[in-house]
Amino acid sequence: MTQTTFLYAQSGGVTPVINASAAAVIETARAHGARVFAARDGIIGALEERLIDTAQIDDDQLNALAATPGGVFGSCRFKLKDPDGQRAEYERLIEVLRAHEVNVFLYNGGNDSADTSLKLAEFARQRSLDLKVIGIPKTIDNDLAVTDNCPGFGTVAKYVATSILEASLDVMSMASSSTKVFILEVMGRHAGWIAAAGGLAGQQDGDPPQIILFPEVPFDRDAFLAAVQKSVESHGYCSIVVSEGVRNAEGQFLADAGSTDAFGHKQLGGVAPMVADLVKQSLGYKCHWALSDYLQRSARHLGSACDVAHARAVGVRAVELGLVGKSGVMPVIRRVSDQPYEWAIEVASLADIANKEKTLPPEFIRDDGFGITQAARQYLAPLIQGEDFPPFVNGLPDYFQPALELLPTRLPAWSAGG
Repeated sequence: MTQTTFLYAQSGGVTPVINASAAAVIETARAHGARVFAARDGIIGALEERLIDTAQIDDDQLNALAATPGGVFGSCRFKLKDPDGQRAEYERLIEVLRAHEVNVFLYNGGNDSADTSLKLAEFARQRSLDLKVIGIPKTIDNDLAVTDNCPGFGTVAKYVATSILEASLDVMSMASSSTKVFILEVMGRHAGWIAAAGGLAGQQDGDPPQIILFPEVPFDRDAFLAAVQKSVESHGYCSIVVSEGVRNAEGQFLADAGSTDAFGHKQLGGVAPMVADLVKQSLGYKCHWALSDYLQRSARHLGSACDVAHARAVGVRAVELGLVGKSGVMPVIRRVSDQPYEWAIEVASLADIANKEKTLPPEFIRDDGFGITQAARQYLAPLIQGEDFPPFVNGLPDYFQPALELLPTRLPAWSAGG
């Protein structure tokens, strides 16, 4: 029987636990006698034939890999579009995979990666190629369809809730004579899952954050300012979590920077300073703001044990699916119960995931539009449970930063555009 060879690639914005999925892929493949190559810098590395043989990573290093943030193999923002428009890229990718006897391609990413995986799977099927394509879910935005939650989100949720709790304690201590309003901006272009997670910091009415601004709720300037003023008058301060994707009543991003990224998405500038300026100019309160930005998606030091378990489980199942010849699918998380929290891994078609986006449901948003409901808490709370800390050396996380050699190339050089 021919040995199965996997090519694993990371895509898009990384997460605190994407390397846990990578480690699980490698461990599971080894246990079944299969090989795993990894593409350096995602699908661009695959196209350029920059491949890594993961055999050079020993078992102890795999444990360190699973506890490291970022994407150890490198990621990229490059979207394969329709094969008719990018035929050269698809054919090159197939050529590279054939040259290295790869028969299963694992693509660890979000919405755009699911779309690429689906297109590549269909391209291979139509041509009767010996290639299976499987998506592995990840995205801190938690906006993939079908799956209950997305690996990466639980740790980010834990970080954001912790950060707004700690910052609020700081503001509370200074509010009588200094800062009265603190604003934390979090990621989330169209879906308010991360912003909602900040609401876990508050346990009772009036606890911080007193205000959450969601992409799903059109920004109402007057209602917002009234809520800020009420909080300051009632509690002496106001803590706010704002999603980068907040829009006005006309559907325009408040923080539209006027450009797009490599996936064609709007580039969003800082909405927090805009909100802070509005509060200062309208109410006269001293404000401070912060961008969680890359800090939230690299916060492996505050890893959610639940999130890490999810990340590893989808990596394991992806390999198992590849070994039995499945293609055009993705392992997903199904919630069995909330209390106690129980979950299982199931298999979904990429056709049900690609180009679809799961936003925060209305029942998760408080009637006034500025907070989360009990239903949201019930959904969110299990995802931040448990601590999975990395090892520490000399007071700092001991993260895995390997110097990994590339495989010798077997094809002529190639670059984007041919």
